[in-house]
Amino acid sequence: MIWLTALTVAGLAALGLWMLLDRNLKRVVLGIAVLGNAINLAVFAAGRLGAEQAAFTPAGQVPLAAANPLPQALVLTAIVIGFALFAFALALLKRSRDLHGDRETDHVSAVTEEPAPDLRQGPDREGQA
Repeated sequence: MIWLTALTVAGLAALGLWMLLDRNLKRVVLGIAVLGNAINLAVFAAGRLGAEQAAFTPAGQVPLAAANPLPQALVLTAIVIGFALFAFALALLKRSRDLHGDRETDHVSAVTEEPAPDLRQGPDREGQA
């Protein structure tokens, strides 16, 4: 079972990195979500999938079918943070699409490196004494 989990984590991580390296902004945002899920699954699997040993009990007093609550709590927190990051990335994607259209990352990078609109007019612009 742990081998299947490890292969799933590796596959999700590879897919997430591949999507992050794409030039399409939609795939970059989806790559963030997929990579986050791969990391969550890796943390969850690191806490042992079986119930051989509980987190905070002495070695001889392991309750039957006890699960390790620490990785579960960490993953639950990471899911909430990952969802907030995904929602923020979707908001940025929508704003970028409204301003620049459905573009690639190179175009958006070129636009963000341009000087601000008020700096293009020079020192003798309207409104200054």
